[in-house]
Amino acid sequence: GAFKKVIEHFGRLDIVVNNAGVNNEKDWESTIQINLTSVIRGTYLGLEYMRKENGGDGGVIINISSLAGLMPAAFQPVYCATKHGVIGFTRSIAVTANMENYGVRLNTICPGFVNTPILQSIDKEENMGQYYSYKDEIKNMMQFYGVLDPSIIADGLITIIEDDTLNGEVMKITASQGIHFQQYNQTPFTSSKR
Repeated sequence: GAFKKVIEHFGRLDIVVNNAGVNNEKDWESTIQINLTSVIRGTYLGLEYMRKENGGDGGVIINISSLAGLMPAAFQPVYCATKHGVIGFTRSIAVTANMENYGVRLNTICPGFVNTPILQSIDKEENMGQYYSYKDEIKNMMQFYGVLDPSIIADGLITIIEDDTLNGEVMKITASQGIHFQQYNQTPFTSSKR
């Protein structure tokens, strides 16, 4: 419904940001549904409205992951798995979008710890489950790596929106290095039917 209302009001859809994130190791199935399944669903809905072959005008889809999607996250294995999934899905669909000439770019942003209410979830046993006793270790990691202000995430978002050369890129945002990109080896060869 939200996608339809945007089209009705603005006449087109240019930008989709899938920013879904909860930290609930106890209710891990819900964490998977919110952090990964909803991002996939939002991406596919966006592509339906934006793809040039469907009459769309193209655009950009940005899926928010986490640094936990690029490395292990002690005491948050399900959260970590979902954020790895967001990166793998986005990078893969970006290759497809390029090969099939969708006219849509897809990228991922991976921030470190950000000063948002999700950080409070580590203090709650109903969220952390069996990992609740490790809350101080997680807080020590937050102190070591630093906590980002949400405004720098917005800056990264604007960078991706405005740079038409970015597709399939994974932007990292950390307190120590600011905005930068994950370096990967060359994407494996993929054939195209076109």
